Amino acid sequence: DRESLNEAEEELEECKRDRRIHKHLRTAFGKHGIPSLIIEETLPEIEERANDILDRLTDGRMHVRLETLKEKKSGGTKETLEIIITDEQGVPRPYETFSGGESFRVNFALRVALAQLLAERSGVRVRTLVIDEGFGTQDAEGIERLVEAIQAIRTDFAKILVITHLTELKQAFPVRIEVEKDPVDGSTFELVGA
Repeated sequence: DRESLNEAEEELEECKRDRRIHKHLRTAFGKHGIPSLIIEETLPEIEERANDILDRLTDGRMHVRLETLKEKKSGGTKETLEIIITDEQGVPRPYETFSGGESFRVNFALRVALAQLLAERSGVRVRTLVIDEGFGTQDAEGIERLVEAIQAIRTDFAKILVITHLTELKQAFPVRIEVEKDPVDGSTFELVGA
């Protein structure tokens, strides 16, 4: 019986030790642990990269700030991800109040910044950037700024593919693949400017 009792006590101590380790790991990998630290460390760099791109897209009229804490109405704070955009007067406004063109520029800046950072962190260079549509919200000045931004980041990528139906945007790129859809023959393409 003593042997069984000793074995049971040893097993109990081992289970207690495993439970402490499991509890520690659950805390470390929970939402307030290592993932939270990674996000806290990464957001300033994403913000900086996005603002660099956004500055080129808007002549410095818009700025984005990423915040991870929000005041609760009941008091205290809660973890979240707030994207705060300031306009040309430096006034923060909700994302929903910006025009389609303005919100597209913010989205574009954040997406490119995130793609660059993820690639860099994984040790891979993003060789190709594909921008598929979404330009219909841009006015002539917005399209011009978008082309300038693409030109400004082109050294970061081996290839940038822009998919669009807008003639003024097509003309901005010297080399392109023009696709024509024919109801009888199907789609055909022509390489222009190569």
